[in-house]
Amino acid sequence: MTACPRRITAGAGPIRLGQSPRTAEIARLPRDCVMNQRRRIVLRSRLWIVEAVGRGGAWERSDGRDVEEKVVGPGPCPYAVEDLAEKSGSEDLTVEEEEVEEDERRESKKNLDRTVKVAVAAAITVVLGVGNRVLYKLALVPLKHYPFFLAQLATFGYVVVYFSILYLRYHAGIVTDEMLSMPKAPFLAVGLLEALGAATGMAAGAILSGASIPILSQTFLVWQILLSIIFLGRRYRANQLLGCFLVAVGVIITVASGSSAGHSLKEAGIFWSILMIVSFLFQATDTVLKEVIFLDAARRLKGGSVDLFVVNSYGSAFQALFICLLLPFLSKLWGIPFSQLPDYLKDGAACFLNIGTSSSGCDGAPLLPLLFVVVNMGFNISLLHLLKISSAVVSSLASTFSVPISVYVFTLPLPYLGVASSLPPGFVAGAIVLVMGLLVYAWMPSVPTSASPSLPN
Repeated sequence: MTACPRRITAGAGPIRLGQSPRTAEIARLPRDCVMNQRRRIVLRSRLWIVEAVGRGGAWERSDGRDVEEKVVGPGPCPYAVEDLAEKSGSEDLTVEEEEVEEDERRESKKNLDRTVKVAVAAAITVVLGVGNRVLYKLALVPLKHYPFFLAQLATFGYVVVYFSILYLRYHAGIVTDEMLSMPKAPFLAVGLLEALGAATGMAAGAILSGASIPILSQTFLVWQILLSIIFLGRRYRANQLLGCFLVAVGVIITVASGSSAGHSLKEAGIFWSILMIVSFLFQATDTVLKEVIFLDAARRLKGGSVDLFVVNSYGSAFQALFICLLLPFLSKLWGIPFSQLPDYLKDGAACFLNIGTSSSGCDGAPLLPLLFVVVNMGFNISLLHLLKISSAVVSSLASTFSVPISVYVFTLPLPYLGVASSLPPGFVAGAIVLVMGLLVYAWMPSVPTSASPSLPN
């Protein structure tokens, strides 16, 4: 610091006046300096620094008495105004950098925890998806003549189970009145879409072969991407779109290799293939609408989240309502005259419980159908939970990944299924393409970080 010192002797000790060429802010002196220099006073004013230094003597008080004070410690503290200002600015910058680094570490940990949470939820969804597909096949062994009864058992059974769980969670305080007071129109739309998806899927599934349905189901992923872009404003990176494409191709190769899927599609006709694709459009719209419900609930509940069983319960209730309205149409699709539907459901219940004279050939009931209903319910809950914490596309990828694993499980010696089937010739190639698609989708390209702007001096 440039100064023009002037020495003035006054009273007990010398006083040096130093003129500062510029304005300085008031900064705290080091604690040791203040403790060791009682008589030393540093005033940092606009233009002057006044420093009183004494080696001992008397200061004259206003009442005329002299007060003796003893100077403790060495001479003046060797700190200048500019040194203190620079040190203070450096400390402020260091604190700010530490706060930024702490925020970055906290955000990084939060993202890592979320990634782990999504990965675990996706793995559980895949496992339950495989169990859902395998147990559905096993449940149809005793109920091979009553598949429509099994479908209605699952639909109406969910309403009872979901609302029972919702009731318990409400009394436990998990579900709040604010959650239950949410608008019911979106849940009504969910029920309608699920009912339409089931109706059109049943109609097309009755004509198409079993091998062609998993191939056409890959349009479900395409619908979800398009609907997410249109209604959610979501944007996907090039690697995510490529990954979804590879996943769909991998499933098609896995299922279609060694089968007559392509031939059966030509035999069934273009109409039934389009109808099956439309059914997957209804299902994709349903999942995107549920994602919209979760996003809207976060705004209505001020950052909170609606409970899964609120969505499941009301959605299943409205689905059951529309299924009842569509029963004449659905029963006709399964080849059951509507007038004979009560007798059909009665015989299906007897086979399910494995009682009565009409229960011959129902070995495995009610255990296998109940296992399917329980696992299917768990699969739907896990799928909705994954949708809640990630997105509709991620939940679709997890569900799709269960297809080739299910194909492999059916090659194992499972009970009630007789001779195990053999793997398609292109199974390994299709599985490799599918896994590559998942890796490409999950790959996060490194984004170069720009240098932090320097703070002004």
